[in-house]
Amino acid sequence: MLLGILSDTHDQRERTRRAVELLVERGAQSLVHCGDFVDPMIVPICAALPLYFVFGNNDADVVPLLRETGRLTGAVCLEWGGLVELAGKRIAVTHGHMRTDVRQLSQSSPDYFLSGHSHFALDHREGACRWINPGALHRADEYTVALLNLQTDELAFLKVT
Repeated sequence: MLLGILSDTHDQRERTRRAVELLVERGAQSLVHCGDFVDPMIVPICAALPLYFVFGNNDADVVPLLRETGRLTGAVCLEWGGLVELAGKRIAVTHGHMRTDVRQLSQSSPDYFLSGHSHFALDHREGACRWINPGALHRADEYTVALLNLQTDELAFLKVT
């Protein structure tokens, strides 16, 4: 299964649309958004594929709208952080700005830990867990998303123009 990962889209609708199109072209079968939508209308753009998402620190004012938009589009809202199982892999997702969420989720022994917040792409391992930050589509030197093959563990960062 190919999983598209994006974060920190803020209110960049057009750039997010291009990012989702790129992930779909590359074969993504599902998407995870690691928070900081800012604009609830980003959710339907990302819901072009099955979508799992969390809230980010810049989403506090629109949490009810994000929940409702997620419900209407069939997306799975993991609130401020949650665990999902896809292709037999345990995937923890949070924005990354709250240490308590990071600590709690990392203690659940996930295979992958997905987060955003820093606006920098990141890929490293801590024990058996692979930590991935896809980068950002706003306030970044380079706009990036990530594509993860859950069967082969291959990861690619994709530049969004």
